[in-house]
Amino acid sequence: MPRTFDVSEGILSAEPLCSTHGGGYNRPMPVFDDKQEELEHYETMMGVPRGRLAVTMDMITDAMALVGQHGVYCQSQRWPGKPVMDIQIIMNSLTGAKELIQSVMEELKKSSD
Repeated sequence: MPRTFDVSEGILSAEPLCSTHGGGYNRPMPVFDDKQEELEHYETMMGVPRGRLAVTMDMITDAMALVGQHGVYCQSQRWPGKPVMDIQIIMNSLTGAKELIQSVMEELKKSSD
């Protein structure tokens, strides 16, 4: 069996990261435990789909803040004052993801009204 790298553990294991046998679906998801209070708050205020999307937006915003901090220290040699290209690409992707999630939230709100 090929060895895989488990990012959460930072170790090599002999098991695949995404197991397809033995009930791959309907497994508990750690994000629901980690974000339980936030999920309950937003799901109560906005309904389950929009509440989960709101928590997702918060998580993306947190990721953007971390990437932005990294960008301060990893400046482009070609364009001083700008982050390196990979950080710019990551920030653009995260910004686009937030815009798409926001549009879905607006559509869900329209359909619930």
